[in-house]
Parts: sequence; C-alpha cells; structure tokens
Amino acid sequence: MDRVLKAARTSGSLNLSNRSLREVPNEVYQSLDAVGEGENWWEAVDLAKLILAHNNIESLREDLRNLPLLTVLNVSHNKLSELPAAIGELQMLKSLDVAFNSISKLPEIGSATSLVKLDCSSNQLKELPCSLGRCLNLSELKASNNCIASLPKELANCSKLLKLDVEGNKLASISENLIASWTALTEVNASKNLLSGMPENIGSLSRLVRLDLHQNRIVSIPASIKGCYSLMELFMGNNALSTLPKEMGELSQLGTLDLHSNQLKEYPVEACALNLSVLDLSNNSLTGLPTELGNISNVQQEDLLLSLNYYHSDPTYPMCESLNFISNFVRK
Repeated sequence: MDRVLKAARTSGSLNLSNRSLREVPNEVYQSLDAVGEGENWWEAVDLAKLILAHNNIESLREDLRNLPLLTVLNVSHNKLSELPAAIGELQMLKSLDVAFNSISKLPEIGSATSLVKLDCSSNQLKELPCSLGRCLNLSELKASNNCIASLPKELANCSKLLKLDVEGNKLASISENLIASWTALTEVNASKNLLSGMPENIGSLSRLVRLDLHQNRIVSIPASIKGCYSLMELFMGNNALSTLPKEMGELSQLGTLDLHSNQLKEYPVEACALNLSVLDLSNNSLTGLPTELGNISNVQQEDLLLSLNYYHSDPTYPMCESLNFISNFVRK
C-alpha cells in the first residue's frame, strides 16, 4: 500500500480497486500532506484520479474535499448507502461513477459544474438532484435500475447530453421540454419503465442513432418520428402498439426494427421501403402483410422474425410458426 500511495503522489492517479477494502485509507484523504520521508515534495502532485471500485467500502468521509483537483472518482461496486456532501464541492470533477451500491439519495452536485459523465446505476435512488442542471457540460448520464419516477426539469439545461440511460426505473413520462433541449442526443435507453407514450416532439432528436423503449406501455409512435433521420436502431418490443405511423417509412438509416410482443394488426406499406437488416414482428396480431415486404433485400431469413402471428381472417386458422413458411408467404 505504501508503494502504491507513493506512486500516486507523483502520477496523480491512485487505483485501489479489488483490494477488499472496508474503508478508504487515511493517507488517501491527506493528499500532499502525506509526502513521506525520502520523497521530494516539489515532485508531488495533487490526486486527480481515484479508483476505489469493487471493494467493501461502506462510507466515504467529508475529507474528500481535501482533494480539490479530482477529475475522476470511481467508487462503483461497493457497499455505500450514502455519499458525502463534499462530492458536490469538487469543482474539477469530470467523471463520477457510484454505480452498484445502495445509495438512496445523491448529494447536491452544486459546485461540481465540470461534470461530464455520471453513472449512478443500480442503486436505490428515487430521484436525481435538481442541481444536476448546473452541470452544463454533462454528456453522459446513466441512472438505470433505480426507482426514479420523474426527471428534474432542470436537466433541460444540460443541452450537451449525448447519452441517456434510465432503463429499469418507474418513469411514467419524459417531458417534451427535456426533449426540446436534448437535441444533441445520440443514444436513449428508457426501456423497462412505465411510459405510456413517446414525447410528441421526439422528431427533434435528429442526431439520435439508437432508441430503446422496449418493455413499457407505449400505445403509439408519433408521426414526428420521421425527424429522427439518423436513427439506425429502434427497439419497441413489449409495448401496446396497435398501429405504426406511415412516417416511419422515412427513416432511411434504420437497420434494426424490433416490434415484437405488441398488438399490431398490420404493417404499413410505407415501412416496406426501409433498408432493414433486422425486423422482428413476432408475437403480434397481424392478419396479413404487404406483399412489398418481400422486396426487403437486406433482411436475412434468420433476422426476419414473424412467428406467432395469425395470417388468416378465420380465427380457427392455425398460427404460422415456421419461418420458412412465413418467408414464402410474404413473397407471395
């Protein structure tokens, strides 16, 4: 440990992950005050990167404020139930990872306005702090697998947000005001929530490449989806969709379209023009398919999933579960 700490005082980086630590060594908090015998104080530097992941640490001290030049702090996969307020005072902090703990509330971010990446996934959070809206450089926010019911309106200030992951929470909606501000978004994962619909202005996300909303309660896709012209992957499985907007046919970059386990009765002819490589329509209520679907050249047979649908108006007609049969059916 002495050797590692000594090296950290000259490199500014300290990695104490996977050491079965139950607490943070006192020397870590002491920073330059811990320059030992035989070390040149003028060669010592402030700690900028601190990795404490995969330990058994139960608490962090407010003495973290003694490390004002920290830019990276990783305390993921520990046994933390709370975080010290001092974290919110680290003005230089750019990356904060507190995932896989038992934290029920994040401290006010306050002065940590340099924050670029925040990962607070797999905790027990019911909300995110409003002060997160002061982090104007925030580009990546991961808050999956918590109990969050709504996102603070102040997050609209984070206009540089590129990646948002809120999978596995209790979100009932995502406000249009947030979407209107997050026009730089390239990836959104809001799967496994309680969403009943998409924001009507979803089309303002023209840079969006991947959108995952599977396992929600979404009943419709707004026509504005055509504005997401950079979209390459759309996951809408396990929702309550009964129809698709014809405007989806304008998503020229779309390669993966997952619509399994919905209530779709038809597939729009306009969407047959998509240049898809993967199409999943399994477990719906399709009574027929456009013959134009057979013209999709990029979809390989193993990636055309249409099983567990009805293809006959007679309700006694058996379900077609053979992919070969369905492929032939489509081409007829």
